[in-house]
This record gives sequence, structure tokens and C-alpha cells, in this order.
Amino acid sequence: MSTEQSSPALGVSGRIAAFFQRAQITPLLALMALLLGIFAVAVTPREEEPQINVTMANVLIPFPGAAVRDVEQMVAGPAEQVLAQITGVEHVMSVSRPGLAVITVQFKVGVPRTEALVRLYDTVNSNADWLPAGLGVGAPIIKPKGIDDVPIVTLTLYSKNTATGPFDLERVAHSMEADLKRVPGTREVATVGGPGRAVMVEIDPTRMAAVGVTVADLRQALQSANLGLPVGDLLSGNKAVAIESGPFLQQASDVADLVVAVRGAKPVFLRDVAAVRDGPPPAARYVWFGQAGQNGAAPAEYPAVTISVTKKPGENAIDVANAVMQRVNALRNTVIPGEVLVAETRNYGATANDKAQKLIQKLLFATASVVALVFIALGRREAAIVGSAVILTLTVTLFASWAWGFTLNRVSLFALIFSIGILVDDAIVVVENIHRHQALHPGRSLAQIIPGAVDEVGGPTILATLTVIAALLPMAFVSGLMGPYMSPIPINASMGMLLSLAIAFVVTPWLARLWMKATPAHATHDKPHGLAARIAPTFERLFRPLLDDRRGGRNRVLLGLGIALLIAVSLALPATGLVLLKMLPFDNKSEFQVIVDMPAGTPVEQTAAVLHELGNHLASVPEVTDYQAYAGTAAPINFNGLVRQYYLRSGGEVGDLQVNLVDKHARKDQSHAIAMRVRPALQKIGQRFGANVKVVEVPPGPPVLSPIVAEIYGPEAAGRLQMAREVRKVFERTPGIVDVDDSSIAAAPKTLLLVDRQKAAMLGVPQQAIVTTLRAGLAGETTAYLHDEAKYPAAAVIQLPAERQGDLNALLQLTVRSAEGKLVPIRELVRASDTVREQPVYHKDLLPVNFVVADMAGQLDSPLYGMFAMRGDIQKIATPGGGTLQEYFIRPPSDGWRDYALKWDGESQITYETFRDMGAAYGVGLVLIYLLVVAQFGSYLTPLIIMAPIPLTIIGVMPGHALLGAQYTATSMIGMIALAGIIVRNSILLVDFINLQVREGADFKTAIVHSAITRAQPIVLTGLAAMLGAFFILDDPIFNGLAISLIFGISVSTVLTLAVIPILYFVAYRHRLGALTGTPSTLSEA
Repeated sequence: MSTEQSSPALGVSGRIAAFFQRAQITPLLALMALLLGIFAVAVTPREEEPQINVTMANVLIPFPGAAVRDVEQMVAGPAEQVLAQITGVEHVMSVSRPGLAVITVQFKVGVPRTEALVRLYDTVNSNADWLPAGLGVGAPIIKPKGIDDVPIVTLTLYSKNTATGPFDLERVAHSMEADLKRVPGTREVATVGGPGRAVMVEIDPTRMAAVGVTVADLRQALQSANLGLPVGDLLSGNKAVAIESGPFLQQASDVADLVVAVRGAKPVFLRDVAAVRDGPPPAARYVWFGQAGQNGAAPAEYPAVTISVTKKPGENAIDVANAVMQRVNALRNTVIPGEVLVAETRNYGATANDKAQKLIQKLLFATASVVALVFIALGRREAAIVGSAVILTLTVTLFASWAWGFTLNRVSLFALIFSIGILVDDAIVVVENIHRHQALHPGRSLAQIIPGAVDEVGGPTILATLTVIAALLPMAFVSGLMGPYMSPIPINASMGMLLSLAIAFVVTPWLARLWMKATPAHATHDKPHGLAARIAPTFERLFRPLLDDRRGGRNRVLLGLGIALLIAVSLALPATGLVLLKMLPFDNKSEFQVIVDMPAGTPVEQTAAVLHELGNHLASVPEVTDYQAYAGTAAPINFNGLVRQYYLRSGGEVGDLQVNLVDKHARKDQSHAIAMRVRPALQKIGQRFGANVKVVEVPPGPPVLSPIVAEIYGPEAAGRLQMAREVRKVFERTPGIVDVDDSSIAAAPKTLLLVDRQKAAMLGVPQQAIVTTLRAGLAGETTAYLHDEAKYPAAAVIQLPAERQGDLNALLQLTVRSAEGKLVPIRELVRASDTVREQPVYHKDLLPVNFVVADMAGQLDSPLYGMFAMRGDIQKIATPGGGTLQEYFIRPPSDGWRDYALKWDGESQITYETFRDMGAAYGVGLVLIYLLVVAQFGSYLTPLIIMAPIPLTIIGVMPGHALLGAQYTATSMIGMIALAGIIVRNSILLVDFINLQVREGADFKTAIVHSAITRAQPIVLTGLAAMLGAFFILDDPIFNGLAISLIFGISVSTVLTLAVIPILYFVAYRHRLGALTGTPSTLSEA
């Protein structure tokens, strides 16, 4: 029945189209949308990764001289209890070492940084009286850390001139810091490496004893001489003259000329008992720049220092990084001497810009491809309309994304590319239906056709849009680090869907009236046209056996069984290992890191020797351009290092190599393959020196402590250590498990110098004097600072010469003064006792714990498979009490003191939490879709039919991953969730058309067949559009899972939907046509 004979009242969408197709405000709205998008592109900050608001802070509490057990019981434990009461805290962890407790407070994701730190400072300060004042515990020092503490630019200064050493490079770097800080948007500018500057007072015990001088005398002389104060104003002749006293110590000669004693009416100068020199102190760290043999150059290493630059929150990383590099270029040959070279060893602004440019290019290609698709299917005018609608939707979505607070990063841009296919759906459906109505009603003007055509698909389009939003939006509430990391996808896509719906009803009718060509009155219109005409015979042959009165039932059962079998086979693919499950695949970065841990007590020179060996091998790797080595100190952190707290690494036994690769476009292998290739050789070098060498890649998403983490809980420290070592053995002998380490330290010697308190008391020597003298001799004691107008003041440090610091006799030769004024050698007041260094004690959420960590490499590089491969051996481990080690997967044991237990953590935990939350979001989305469809159709059965194709997506998704050898990741599941909304749109269009045909008096079987024929074109077009959008992210290492899910899921489910939904609808309503027409049915199945 034609609309000429019956013109029902227009619905909301028809009335909107009727109004805006002629309204003068319509082009103004379109222009405003375009301008808003241009504004958003100009002002939205660009960065490589999304900003994740995760705040953590380290509370450092010194307890000088205390043993680990005392630190744990008196400081760390009580402090954890106090800090755990803070609202919004996710975890409280601590490590107790000799003389120091480090408590890490990790707030829940999303808690604002300022609010979190206010709560932390308030709690710490309000409990400042928690320990007795005389216990010797120092004041807590709070060091907050967040995503904005990760440097976006690092600059490594080095020189090929051997006369320019690290001391000179450090002074150049310090002079550059203020200039770089003047760059707008920079936050912290710091120098890593360099020996520092000090006035070393290298004492000679023999000469000191000869003139009767002790370390305490030197300390007193330095502290008392380095004082200056304003005295006041001297009033003279009606004038006030300011009087100041002093002076301060200003140079090394002032220190050397201090009188420390008087003997025989002659002064004893400090230079008489110590060598005084101004310069670098004994090396505690080494940094150098390694140049690989690229472009025919010979590999070389040069002493270096590194400047790290962070940005303020919300600043554009690209602009800040570019401005920093421009300032560096301006400083060359002025602040930066000509012989000092500056290597740009990290520039996240450049990588962010490269990623943004590439993704914007893909966005344009995806848009052009969709327009080309419409051009082929409908014509050039229709393609121009759809293209205009897509551009307007994208621009206004960019503005909405900026208003929401998102930046332009890889995830938000991927969200737009992924959304292209679904953002265009509304415009395609509207334009296609206008196109169809032109053929149905030749001779009528476009102004007459458009409102009815829009109205016919308006209801289903609104419903379909809401179902896609219902499927996507719950993903925005995923918890943990993964939630805000992926949140631009559901939020941007949902906002884009709403805006595309508005543009389809407001702007598209206006464009269609202006650009589309009216059909002549003599054109035929009573037969299918376009794609429908070509597929009509095929669909009629397909449906005939399924709707046959005699054999149709059996054929339908066979179809159902076939589909069920395909679903079962698809679900079995992960269980057979043909599809691997993993949180996120590895990205193709231009850097990786090599972490080196030597045995405790290793001197920094030995660690540096290991790093040199490792660097020499890396220099021979073709893809390596350069590396920076850090011995005894931490390298500038990345997001991974922030979460793993690499910034706390210090001491002679730690080392770090930051390795830079050639651009990914100029090499064949991805960074993951390169890291796997170099790992065996690097670890073989490390084994020669007793070093633990780990190759750490930049994670593709939110980082964890390690991909595989075993947390060992139990009542006794010795038992936990034993269990950790047994678990480590299992890790080390399991194939594919690499980079194994644990939280204990290797046995290292320690000598206790025990004071004979009775003898010391009889001589009138306080124990404090003995202990402080020993510490000054070996570790050094800072007693004063020069006032020489330097940015970093030089300390005056009393210490034994470096060449005598390995001689215990030289240390015990130092003297203290007795009550009678005589000098007493310390060796007479102490006795040496050899022991071993204490193990650090870790706590997590108020329970003592030991950690065993590892990574997974090889064919099955998903940590989940490595974890499950070890479970059999783990269960065989006997606990000290004779039981078995209990395993926990989701949460730690509620009673960690009862028995020994292992809690799996790391990537398995974040995988569980992410897939749990996404599964819940999927379920919520399905419920919302069901409720929306119930509200639209007024039936509880129809929504079940409409949602029936959702399981069909499995038939495409899993085999698609298996076919391409891809892992099923979190982004794959995002694609599956999106498919639920996308594929339901097709069902809605089919069911709505069947109902429309039946109400107009068509035979039910005819309506079933015609629904597939008539709606095939918009369904196939929207499906191809979504697949085209996904095609442009197929080559991305992280988001290819999303692309595979969409491409294969849509292709398979679209074809099956066109056949399955009409048949299901026929089976459900063949005896109840009254439910469709509103009147009792008298039709039989025939």
C-alpha cells in the first residue's frame, strides 16, 4: 500500500526532517558544528597515551641504626595502619630496610591528585605524635608521584672531547635547567647522573692523632666557622647602618685555613690533618652515552648526564616538547659549549605527534572509503551527503571529546576511527531510504518524499542508535587502570552516535533536498531496484525451503543445529590454543629497557663493568641506534617505571640501560621481537658476572609490577623466604618463563662493630661519639656548605680518602677524646663481629609478603599460560608445617598468619579484573538493549528474536583471530561488545519492515522474504562501512583485536542475520499474526 493512498501522521523523526529540510538555521548549525571541530583540533592537547589520574606517594621514615625487624615493628607496621584509614586508598605497601621504612600509598584510579595528597598530608601530620620523641625515628618525608612525573623529553649531554668529563657536563646541565624551565608548560627539569660537587676533607688518622685532633674537632670547627647573621642597625648621624657578622665559608681555601686546634701556642690548620679538595666526590654513580654502529660509524661510549623534562597536567605534549628542543637549539654555543653534544634520547611529544598524524590520516582514509562505498552503492550525490554528514559528526564529536576533558591520544583517535563505521550508519540508512522512496514514488518532489522516508526508518534508527550506546557505554565504568585508559572508546563513540543521529535527522534531509535529484514521473517503481533487484532471486531460493509447509520445519532445525555447531567450534578455539588469551598485545615501540641487579654489596664499578659488556653487545644489534647506561642510579622513568617504582633504585648494585631503536618504519622486526632476540645473549653476559638481567618492554597499556607475580604470604619470615625460593625454582625451570627475580637479596657479608659500653663509660667516651666518628670515616659526614652563589651548594664532607675506605684498620685507627682529654683509638673500644646483611621485609595491605616475579616469552607469550603451566609444580611444594602451598587467584588470603599461601598477581590480576568488568558491562548492555526493544515493540518475545544474532558474532570473531594468528585481547572484547549493538540494528530494521508490511496487508511469508530483500542494501552498506573503518586499524599492534572482531564478526553475522532473523520471526509469529496487526489472526501457516 503506497503512502499516496494512506498518509499516516508523521512521528518525531519525520517532523524534525520536515522542519529542518527548509529551515534557514540548518546550514548555520552545520557551519557551527564544523567550526567547533576546527576549534577542538586546535586547542585539544595531544599526547601519546591517555591521561590516567592515578596518584601514589612514598612516605619515607628514617630510623637510623635500627635493624630491619625494629623498622618493621616500630615504624612500618604502625604507619601502614594509620595510612590505611585514608578514604580512597587502593593499596598500602611497605618495605623495611636497615634504618629506613618506605611506605607506598596507592590511591584508587580517578581520585584527584590534589584531594588525595591533602588527605595523605593531613593524616600524616595529624598523627605526628604516634611515636615517642626520644625513639630516634625521623620525620616522615612524603614524595608524591603521578603520571605527570614521567618525563616527556630527555636530553643526554656528552662530549667526544676526553677533557670534558661528567663533572663538566653536570655543570652545563645545571646551567641549562633554568632556561628549560622557562619553557611554558614544563613542570620539573632535573639532571640525572654526574658526580656532584663537594669540598672533600680527606682525613689522615695518623696526622690527626699526632696533633691530638678528632673528627668531632673538625666537625665543630666547620660548623662554628660557617655562620653569619645580621647583628642589627647602628644609629649614627641620623642614619641607620645595617651591621652583619660573618663571613660564611665561600671556597675550599676557606675550609683548609680553618684552625681546628692550638698546640704549643701554634695553630693547627685543617689542611695539616686532612687533604682538602674542591671537585667531584668519590664516584657513587656513572652515566654514559653509548653510540651504536649505525651508518658505518664505529660504536663508542662517552661519559654523560641526562636532563629530564616533565610537563604540567593538561598541557600539549607536542607543543611542550617542540618548545624544549627549540630552546636547546638556542642555547647551543652559548650556555652549551661547542664540544658538548646533546642527544634527544626521548621525545614523547614527537612520538605523540607522529601517532596523531598517522591516525588522523587513517581517519580521513576511513571517511573517504565509506564515502566511496556509498558512491558505488547509491551514487555521487548520495555519497556527498553521507560524506558531509560524517565530517560534521566527526568535527562535533571532537568538540564534545574536548569538552569532556579528553586529549587527542592514540586511544581517543582510535575510538573515532573505530566509530566511523557506526557514525555513518544513521546517515546511510536515511539517505538509502530516501533513495528507495524516490524509486517508489516517482514524480513526487523531494520535499514531499523526505519527511515520510525519514519517518519510516526514524523509529528503528533511534532505537538502533540507543542499542549501540547501551552496548558501549557500560564499558566506561570498567575499574582499575584499564578503565580510564580505554574510556575514550565508549564515551567518544556514544557521544558520536547521539550526534550522528541528530545530524541524520537535521542536516541530512536539508542536504538531500538540495543535492539529490528527483525521479521522473514515468519511472517504474513497483519492482525491487538496486541491490534488492540483484539479490531478490537468491533470497527467494534461500527462503523457499525454510518456509515450505511440509519440509520447512526440518530444514529450520537443520539450520539451527548447523549454527549451534559453528558457535561451539568457535568457542572451542581458545581452549585448544588456536586463539590465545592476553590482556593486551605488545606494541611496536622505539625503545626498551634493560634492568640489571647485582648481588647486594657489589661496588658501582663492578656494576658499570657489567653494563659496559651489555652495551657492547647492544651496539652490535642492527636496530639499535644508541643507549644510555646508568650505574648506581635510576634512569628517567616511563609510565612502567612509575608503577614499578624504578625511581627508588639506587646503590652500587643497580644498573639500567635505556635502549633506543631506529624508527619502526625503517626496520623489519617489531620491538618485541628485537627484545626477545637480544634477551638470551644479555642474560648470558649477566650470568658471567652473577647479575640478574631483565629486558623490560614498554607495556601497551596500564603497567603492572611484572607480567607474572607470585605473592607469598605466611606467618614466618624464614618460611616465606623458603617458599619464595622454591617458587622461584619452579619459575626458572618452566619453559618460556624469563626474567625471573624475587624480592630477597643475595647473601652478603656484614660486619658489626660492637661498642664495649663498660670500657667506653670508664674512659668517659659516649657511644654516640664512637658511632658518629665511624660513620664519618666511612660513609662521610656533611658538616657545612659553601656559600659561593652556586645553584647547588657544595658540601664540606669529612671522610677517609677513597683509597683507604676498604681498610678496616684505617677506620679503627680514628680516635675519640676521653673525659680526661686523651685520645683513644676506636679499635680499643669496639670488637668486630661478622654476619650477613638482613633481608628486607615487604608488606602489602598490612600482611607480610615476599614477591617472585617473571615474564613470559616465546610462542605462548601470554602470562596466563605460563601461570597455568606452573600450577602443577607449585602444588607439589611442601610448606614448613608439612602442608601444601595454597593458591589464590582473585584476592589474598583473609588470614595470612595461619599458613603459607600464594596469590597470583600481575597481568593475570588486571586481566581478570578487566574481563570481569567488561563481561559485566556486556551483560548490562544486553539488558539495556532488551529493555529498549521491549519499550519500542511492546513485546517480550520480539526483543529475544532481535538479539538472537548476538551469539552469531562468535562465529566470525574467534575464527578470525585464529585465521590471522592474533591473540584475543581486551580490545577484541571491546569489539565484541560493540558488535552486540551494531548487529541488533540490522535485526531492528528487518523486524520493523516485516511489521510495516504486515500492517499494510502483505502476506506474512512475503513480508518475511521482502524484509531481507529490501533491507539488505542498508544492512550490507552499514556493515561494510563499519568493516572499512575497522580495516584501517588492522595494522595496529594493540587495536588489531578490535578490528578483527569487527571485520569478521560483522561479515559473518550480517550474512547470517539476513537469513536467521526473518526465519526466527516467522517461527515465533506464524500462529500469532494478531500480535503484529493488532487484530485476531485467521491466517494459517499456508
